[in-house]
Amino acid sequence: MALAPLVSVAITVLLCVALSGLAYYRKVLTWDGTMAAFGIGIVIGVFGDVTWLILLLVFLLSSFAATRYRFALKEAMGVQEGARGERRASNVLANGLAPAFAAVLGYPGIGGAVVSKELSGLLFVSALAVAGADTLASEIGVLSPRVYLITDLTKVKPGTDGGVSALGQLVALGASLYSALLGFAVLVPLSEWLGLPVSFPSSADFILIPAVLGFVGCQIDSVFGATLEQRGIFNKRTTNFAATSLGALIAFVLYEIVR
Repeated sequence: MALAPLVSVAITVLLCVALSGLAYYRKVLTWDGTMAAFGIGIVIGVFGDVTWLILLLVFLLSSFAATRYRFALKEAMGVQEGARGERRASNVLANGLAPAFAAVLGYPGIGGAVVSKELSGLLFVSALAVAGADTLASEIGVLSPRVYLITDLTKVKPGTDGGVSALGQLVALGASLYSALLGFAVLVPLSEWLGLPVSFPSSADFILIPAVLGFVGCQIDSVFGATLEQRGIFNKRTTNFAATSLGALIAFVLYEIVR
C-alpha cells in the first residue's frame, strides 16, 4: 500500500480541517488558536507526512485531558489555563513551531533537504516529547501540595514559575517515554506499511534520545521559568518555545554523535 503525494496532501488538509474544527467546537482551542493549529498541522502534514499528524493528535488529546483533569480544583487555586482550559494561538505556536520547523528541515523541496528524513523525524519527536512532558507535568504537577523551586529547592506555591514536584516529575518521565515509543511505532512500521519514507531512525536504540530529552527539556523549561521568566525576560510562551527548540537541537547533536 502506498499513498500518492497528492492523496497524502489531500488527507492532511481534510484531517487538519476536521481536527481543528472539532477542537474549536469542543472549546479546546480559541478561534485564533484553531487557526494557528490548522496552520501548524498543514506544515507538519505536508513537509513531514500524514503519519506525523497522528503524533500531533495524540499530543493535543493528552494535553487537553491533562488540562481538564480536576479542573474545578485548578480553578479554585487560580492556576487553570484560560477560562475553561482552552489554548490560544500563543500556546499553539510556542509548542508547535519547533516540531513544524523540524518537518521543514527534512523536506526535499527544490534544493534538497537540509537533513535526512529520519533525522527530521527524530527532531520532530524530540520537540514534541518536550512539549508533552512539560504540558502534562505542569497540568498535573500543579495539583501537588509539595512544590519546590528547581534552582534552590525552596518550597513555593503550586503554579510558581520554575516550581517542580515529585508528581510532576513522574508524569514528565511517563510522557517522555510514551512520546518516544509512539513516535518510533508510527514513523517506522506504520510509514513502511503506507509506503511512505521512514522518518525515524530504524534502530530502536534511537528511541532513547526523545525519551531522555523529553524529560530533560521539561527540566530546562523549569530552569528558564525559575530564572528568566521570573525576571520578566521570558514569558511562559517564549520559555516553551526555547525548551522545545533546545530539545530538537540537542537531539541533532546526539544523533550526529551516536549514528
